Amino acid sequence: MTVVQALVLTGPGQAEVRAVPAPVAADGEVVIDVHRVGVCGTDVELFTGDMSYLQSGITSYPIRPGHEWAGEVTAVGLGVDPAWLGRKVTGDTMIGCGHCERCALGRHHVCAERHELGIRGGMAGALAERLALPVRALHALPDTMDATLGAMVEPGGNALRCVEAARTGPGDRILVLGTGTIGLLVALFARARGAEVHLVGRQNNDLELARALGFANAWTREVLPARAWHAVVDATNAPTMPALALDLVEPGGRIVYIGLAGAPSTIDTRELAFRDVTAVGILGGSAGLDGAIAAYADGSVDPRQLVAATVALTGAADVLRGNRPPGAGPGPKIHIDPRT
Repeated sequence: MTVVQALVLTGPGQAEVRAVPAPVAADGEVVIDVHRVGVCGTDVELFTGDMSYLQSGITSYPIRPGHEWAGEVTAVGLGVDPAWLGRKVTGDTMIGCGHCERCALGRHHVCAERHELGIRGGMAGALAERLALPVRALHALPDTMDATLGAMVEPGGNALRCVEAARTGPGDRILVLGTGTIGLLVALFARARGAEVHLVGRQNNDLELARALGFANAWTREVLPARAWHAVVDATNAPTMPALALDLVEPGGRIVYIGLAGAPSTIDTRELAFRDVTAVGILGGSAGLDGAIAAYADGSVDPRQLVAATVALTGAADVLRGNRPPGAGPGPKIHIDPRT
């Protein structure tokens, strides 16, 4: 039996690299050699045991995580166009059933029976040397796109959906709460569309990378100027921030919620109604993946500075424990190369 190396979460705070059976392309599937994987906050919560799916029983250990990835197709199953062989690809995290009304309407990311790669439904994730995936979830990458950019497509798709939901463009002023990967990507995509971008971080140290990326309007909450914020994006995990977003947005403006707090957060819906504010929730980057690929390919958005380091698969557990690799840059994202 052919085996590959994969990261397996066996319980809260427990992770190890194991030899597992190599994936085989079933009907309608491909097998990908994985070149790069991003470690996400969701992966960390799966590792710590804090992820809500674990509390609700939707997900249980053992888990093979990893959903931000890039690689190359090396095998195809029955019914798959062989032209996929050798293609650089990334893929959707949300794998709908393909048959329900939501899937038919293009809302497979909220399909009640969906799998989430490396997160939900037992589908083995990308923190492994090889990955099997339905071909309908694949997104082709340009030959010129490297693995670093490819593995940033999934978070980029989430960020692009936020910017589209905020409906910001030239002349608009957007406030982004949070300077992690998603917050900075939202800022990059919003700037590419001509908006005036401001960011809020917890402390000055959190703002250094934002300023290095050219965002001079980076503030802590204490010094945030009073402005008319046409849109506010909450990309934090703090339960107090959704209400703050509502306090700050202009009447008639839009709030986009993508950050998920570990505890319930509340807003006063009376204020939402009285001020005619539109609030939008974002789950997953599915509808934004192609747009993110296009923006990376044409250079209008370049997320490379967000990647602090790339380490081997054997270093993944240490990253999940919150340890930054020696020599890591200032970016919030750590990448894993499963081939090393």
